[in-house]
Amino acid sequence: MLLNLHIKNIALIDDIDIGFEDGLNILTGETGAGKSIIIGSLGICLGERFNKDLLRDDACDGLVELIFTVDNDNIKEELKKLEIYPDSDGQLLISRRVNISGRTINRINDVSVTTAKLKEASELLIDLHAQHEQQLLLKKNKHLDILDRYGKKEIADIKEELKSIYKDYIVLKEKLLDMDVSREERLKNKDFLTYRINEIESAALKPGEDEKLEVYYKKAVNSKDILSAAADIYKITGYENLGSAANDISHALITMKRLTELDDELIDSFNILQDIDGLINDFNRDFSDYMKSMEFDEEQFHQTEERLNLINTLKSKYGSSIEEILASLDNLKQQYDELINYDERLSELKNKMEAYENNLCKKSDELTAVRKKHAKKLCELITRSLEELNFMSVSFDMAFEKKESYSENGNDEAYFIISTNVGEPMKPLYEVASGGELSRVMLAIKSCLANEDDTPTLVFDEIDVGISGKTAKKVAEKMSLISRNHQLICITHLPQIAAMADFHYVIEKEVENNKTITKIR
Repeated sequence: MLLNLHIKNIALIDDIDIGFEDGLNILTGETGAGKSIIIGSLGICLGERFNKDLLRDDACDGLVELIFTVDNDNIKEELKKLEIYPDSDGQLLISRRVNISGRTINRINDVSVTTAKLKEASELLIDLHAQHEQQLLLKKNKHLDILDRYGKKEIADIKEELKSIYKDYIVLKEKLLDMDVSREERLKNKDFLTYRINEIESAALKPGEDEKLEVYYKKAVNSKDILSAAADIYKITGYENLGSAANDISHALITMKRLTELDDELIDSFNILQDIDGLINDFNRDFSDYMKSMEFDEEQFHQTEERLNLINTLKSKYGSSIEEILASLDNLKQQYDELINYDERLSELKNKMEAYENNLCKKSDELTAVRKKHAKKLCELITRSLEELNFMSVSFDMAFEKKESYSENGNDEAYFIISTNVGEPMKPLYEVASGGELSRVMLAIKSCLANEDDTPTLVFDEIDVGISGKTAKKVAEKMSLISRNHQLICITHLPQIAAMADFHYVIEKEVENNKTITKIR
């Protein structure tokens, strides 16, 4: 359940802590006192948008924190899947902070989390019914969502299987659409594919050859400058010139040899000079070979240039590397094979399509059957709840229709139908319900879903809209009944509901230091 709500620097709220208790917690206050800020702050901590425009003082951060105690094993298991763990006391802290730059920081137990993860966790702990939510009952497509939530333990697995089948079905359908071309167009495509395949195959590409050719081409283009510089180097180091390094070291080595015969202490120096002579000989030999390899072959250069132009042209059409071009060739061949075997391929895809449609139909029918089973149970529960909420002669059910097309959600179109008077035919809820009736229907639905979901905390923001008198008393009794199994937090204007409170909080506006602030007691 929710133990504490802490709000700081939000709208009219400077800094307040609200400690909630088990049972029925009622919040009352004059219009404009700040009740909506309390509910809005709860919504923020459940993942709703946190805008810096909400800051009371735009020079300070805004903060909303919720502390829950978690003792339900099923909820603990679901939190574990999200890698969220209550502390040793079973407590869980959810906090959201918006700083003055507008950046929102989400944390669960002081660990930063994404907004999506925060929403998943919070939905396990609390169900917030805002003032506008009952209007969702006027949207026909929302009714099926309510049913699927009620029966999710059995429905979710079937929907997951159906989603997988539908995904493959759509891929297959797109392939069939792609193949839906005229014979004339197929011939054009065949000729075009033949041209492109021949264009690549005739090039006889080899992986990596472009890199080798580019190295040779660059070297050949610069060969004149390279050879000129190399000749200068060889003139300095080689044997052709009398004053070259090789000749000078050779003469020095002969003289050094005679000196060692006169003084054997020079043997080490002689060995070093001998090594130098050997190194310069090795250098000159390798450098001479390099210069011979740099001899410019004009025919080979032009062949290389043409080959590179061909490869670069293919790269501009089929991929940025030879590997990508060859991969494009495989793809083109596959397309060509499909065209050659068009009739056979088309027949094969149509057979697969028929099989997928049969699977979709079978799985959708299975989903419909399970939905109808749960719809019967849900509508019976809602009917009993509505009777407790002063609907004297109510009939409540769910109508099912079939859509012409399938989706990953099956092909059901389902909506609630209701009759509130004896002898009146049942009509769609979204057509006939008044504001007061909608609020009571939503309360009945929420109570049924909460029991199925094991949701520990329910929050209602003015669920009493459009009701009064005896009906208000019935709603109050119903909420008191719900609060025996769930923590209930409710904002109300009705004394009948406030009178049922286990804990009653009054929200008031006060002026302090020429500023209006919201307080709660």
